[in-house]
Amino acid sequence: MTIDEVRLAEGVEDNIRTASRPSELRITDIRVAEIVGAPFTSALLKIYTNQGLVGFGEVRDGASATYALMLKSRLLGENPCDIDRLFRRIKQFGGHGRQGGGVSAIEIALWDLAGKAYGVPVYQMLGGKFRDKVRVYCDTDAEKPSGTETGKRLKERMDMGFTFLKMDLGLAQISHIPGAVVAPAGVLEGFRSHAGGRRVGQSLEQRRARNAVYDAQNVPHPFTGLHFTEKGLDLLDQYIHEVREVIGYEVPLAIDHVGHISLQDGIRLARRIEKYAPAWLEDVIPWQYTDQYRQLQEATSVPICTGEDIYLKEGFEPLLNSGISVIHPDLLTSGGILETKKIGDAAQDHGIAMAIHMAESPIAAMAAAHVAIATENFMALEFHSVEVDWWDDIVTGLPKPLVKDGFITVTDKPGLGIDDVVDEVISQHLQEGVKGIWLPTDHWDDEYSWDRTWS
Repeated sequence: MTIDEVRLAEGVEDNIRTASRPSELRITDIRVAEIVGAPFTSALLKIYTNQGLVGFGEVRDGASATYALMLKSRLLGENPCDIDRLFRRIKQFGGHGRQGGGVSAIEIALWDLAGKAYGVPVYQMLGGKFRDKVRVYCDTDAEKPSGTETGKRLKERMDMGFTFLKMDLGLAQISHIPGAVVAPAGVLEGFRSHAGGRRVGQSLEQRRARNAVYDAQNVPHPFTGLHFTEKGLDLLDQYIHEVREVIGYEVPLAIDHVGHISLQDGIRLARRIEKYAPAWLEDVIPWQYTDQYRQLQEATSVPICTGEDIYLKEGFEPLLNSGISVIHPDLLTSGGILETKKIGDAAQDHGIAMAIHMAESPIAAMAAAHVAIATENFMALEFHSVEVDWWDDIVTGLPKPLVKDGFITVTDKPGLGIDDVVDEVISQHLQEGVKGIWLPTDHWDDEYSWDRTWS
């Protein structure tokens, strides 16, 4: 053997994970750490294996860790590299909205494990890159009393390097102003508070009151009876006008959180703000009303967007035929990494762009970034944690800061590219009532039912 042949053989050996035999990899445990403030509530997830590899996933903001843990007994002993087969086994236990959080968290962790086992980044397993870095849009709640003040906050984001922005515009900005909203007695009050996250030690009456808030906010938009008056529309028009006066027109500005209003009021608002060139108008009505979305998009030149609460590709299919301009899946609801890649490709076939919703930790951000790198019609990825100073500290192994000058750079490290989570950091931000992190979940090991859905 020549010297060159020896060097080549040594180089090949350097790239092989001799400690990992992918065909013999087995799932041995699943545990969670339930955190709050990054920016909302979510549950970080670990899938452990017999070879010491650990895969990271995350249950969506606002969802229960139980959605993931209930799947544990169906996965123990399996090879995590068999992602599609295992996904098909468990996907019946997911659903729209936060109910998709468990299946999606598991699916993401399986991809992380497969990448680590074979020594390749997730995006490469999806087919490779369409871009080298991921554009991030900075979502900014419109908490200020005027468009000028919100514009100043957005301008600060621009000064940080963000080249795509999003703000709220709707009921929340004007519901307190007399004459701005027509509302049946008592309806607006139901939207002035929120049911909130985990609550421990509540009395029965407190639980009942909380459930009443939940019920009030679950009335679909067409049935609330809420309508913008001309005064209300004038105020919203003035609000976004003031924002644009501060930030200018060079940067895209998307609009979210319109409120539980009717299709007709959505059309009225969309037409009012066309002159401000919004990047899109999001979640004007529930995503299930695809015929109404068709009417909305046909009535305005503003790009219409929805989709963060839709589970699975088949859930998106009716919407893709509605004529909207942008879909907005959240990987932690849609079914995870591969399902979102499929959704993006299907949207491209219909001439629809894909933005990605994300309001969790760097684990969810990296899962979304790998999909964004590998999907041609991707537009921008949400980032809602610009003011969370410990967000980057949750994990190790990623560039720091992860979001730099408005972009995420995805490295060629295996899996999601995350080395580990930092227990000291997440222990300081546990949800109310949570006793610790990565606690044993043995009580889920033997959960069983005959799950076949046909006879």
